Amino acid sequence: MRVISGTAKGRKLKEPVDNRIRPTSDRVKESVFTIVQFDIEGRQILDLFAGTGQYGIEALSRGAKSAVFIDSSKDSVKLIVDNLKTCGFTDSANVHARDVLRYLESDYKFDLIFIDPPYDTQLADEAIQKIVQFDKLNINGIIICELKAEAKSPNVEPPYVLQKEYIYGGVKIIKYMRENQ
Repeated sequence: MRVISGTAKGRKLKEPVDNRIRPTSDRVKESVFTIVQFDIEGRQILDLFAGTGQYGIEALSRGAKSAVFIDSSKDSVKLIVDNLKTCGFTDSANVHARDVLRYLESDYKFDLIFIDPPYDTQLADEAIQKIVQFDKLNINGIIICELKAEAKSPNVEPPYVLQKEYIYGGVKIIKYMRENQ
């Protein structure tokens, strides 16, 4: 696992020592950042079910203004903190060991939200419903959600819309957007 592009390009990120965290492959991560390449610079990022922090760290490397990392696992939070130090992004990041769904009830808004929950759970759907309910995205903000390829895409209601689905092997990436209404 490495940072693909930007100021921290090539930096190796620490990986989990067991199977409790499922890191996104570099191939899928590169595809995701092709999808959002013009929507990162100067933006505020939220990385949910952050695991190793690689989505948020990649965004910071590519010019995001700040990133918030949320994961309920203390092991994940330690990995994220270590990876942020390795890449030199501790000043532009906040890391919290919290329940993701409860965090989404806070007042903060973001420009780009990454959701990468454990597969075979309803957590993606629950997180997206909370994002819509508490209107967590700024206008024209984007949600990128990673699921198993065969998983059903969570439904959203206006002003949120499902823009496109992408399949990369066994992984589905879903892009949602908050429109101006």
